[in-house]
Amino acid sequence: MTLARSWGDYDQTVPLPTGRLKYGSPDHLLLMSRTLLDTHDPYRPALIDWPKLDDDTRNKIVSLPIWDIAVATEGRAGMNVRTFSEGVDDPLLKSAIEMNAFEESRHKLVLSDMVRAYGIELVPEPEYKRPADPEFAFMRTGYSECIDSFFGFGLFKIAKDSGFFPPELVDTFEPVMREEGRHILFFVNWVAWWRRNMPLWRRPWFELKVIAVWMFLIWERIDMAKGMGKDNTRAQENNFTLNGSKELGVEITFPELARLCLAENDRRLSAYDRRLLRPRFVPGAIRFVLRFVKGPKAGDVA
Repeated sequence: MTLARSWGDYDQTVPLPTGRLKYGSPDHLLLMSRTLLDTHDPYRPALIDWPKLDDDTRNKIVSLPIWDIAVATEGRAGMNVRTFSEGVDDPLLKSAIEMNAFEESRHKLVLSDMVRAYGIELVPEPEYKRPADPEFAFMRTGYSECIDSFFGFGLFKIAKDSGFFPPELVDTFEPVMREEGRHILFFVNWVAWWRRNMPLWRRPWFELKVIAVWMFLIWERIDMAKGMGKDNTRAQENNFTLNGSKELGVEITFPELARLCLAENDRRLSAYDRRLLRPRFVPGAIRFVLRFVKGPKAGDVA
């Protein structure tokens, strides 16, 4: 499978807004779209030279129970975002969302190439069907990435610092981690922009969708944590976010992991214009929980 560029041309000479940013304004749309478009990394998965791993390192990576769900998640995300982009009228916003879809699909190619390179066996991929409600599917993907990226940033840091991932493999996956940060930054700003620009009659329905998406995702995560269902392999894969540090061979408490995730989330998003909104729900919830637990601070964990 190969990927072709699908997003339209956009004028890179248009100056970005200066001064205070009004959310929902044309300047907000310009800044959030151009931030995503201008920071695109044109790397090609087919040209990735996967590093040769010693048997011990390869066996540890192969044993991680995440690869099936990771490939399927990225494949579904690419379909969801691409389908939503088809109904977007604004040319600049459409280009940004099309690029988002391209990068999601490229993540799937990177993962697929990696599992082939290291002989990781996957279950057959599901069929990626066009969503019946593109907006709901786009929101589900965006909010889900806000959750998964938050914990993924911390777990990637652990894998890097512990030596579980060799430096060559860390360098290979670093562009993917950067893209996840760009995606969630764009998504939360799209939500804020769209809230202020949609017709008044649509707002109640949109807010109900937001609630429905969060209820779906919370229930999904509860199901993951409880390991419900007879498919224990699937339960282990879905539960990786919660117990990933143990899978990486590092004993770390939840407060330590939470503070590390907060620090990594702040670090990765600090590279972008501070006027753009950041994801708030997951970091805010984690900070609230940490008020009631004790543990070393992020600097001590790092």
